[in-house]
Amino acid sequence: MDTQWRGWRADASGAPSAVGTDWIELSLPLSSDLARVPLFPAARFERIMRMPDDPLNVTEMQMVCHFGTHVDAPRHFIADGPAFDEIPLDRLHGPGVVWRIEADARGLIDAAALDRQRPRLRPDDILLVDTGWAAHLGSERYGDNPSFTLDAADWMVTQQVKLLGIDCLTPDLAVPRRPPGFDWPVHHRLLSHGVLIAENLTNLGSLAGQRIEVLFLALNIRGADGAPARVIARRVE
Repeated sequence: MDTQWRGWRADASGAPSAVGTDWIELSLPLSSDLARVPLFPAARFERIMRMPDDPLNVTEMQMVCHFGTHVDAPRHFIADGPAFDEIPLDRLHGPGVVWRIEADARGLIDAAALDRQRPRLRPDDILLVDTGWAAHLGSERYGDNPSFTLDAADWMVTQQVKLLGIDCLTPDLAVPRRPPGFDWPVHHRLLSHGVLIAENLTNLGSLAGQRIEVLFLALNIRGADGAPARVIARRVE
């Protein structure tokens, strides 16, 4: 019985598979110590069977669908919106752009800031915004993320963006800044118009200012309001 790792099989060209060639990883590896919105319970990843005491390794996980890199379904905030298994596949992949928009802690990104960016959006593009906030992952500063204004959300709807991806916890106001009665206006506006939201992306810097092809490889969870996702992208121009 083989129990030793012998490496990846070479592809048809004879070259072995390699990390970091062509496609770029934009998602965070799941682990219990990732930043999370305080409203949600902590995640747990536990090895419940372990070699050599057991014949195989088995990991059990417990987490909300909105932990780590994930995609929000309209059902997250829109009661009659599609659940994750009802999202058409073409909403989870396709062409798009990556824009670098630097913002301060708890800073606001408005429609004017979006309109200045290049390359220009095309109808049904995916928009990924690199605020640089992924650099703060693991620190308290990560929870003081910049956010988008409601007019920015309206601008994205008008521009026919089909998915917004960001490198922080939320496109809405940072949790410490939220007033009583806060109602997640950016989430409501985007999701009600079919603009999906992906949060906690990483490694966007090398793609900034580029047109891309991007895949959101999210779990197909029946009835869910979101799903964890592995996200990969590559330059197309």
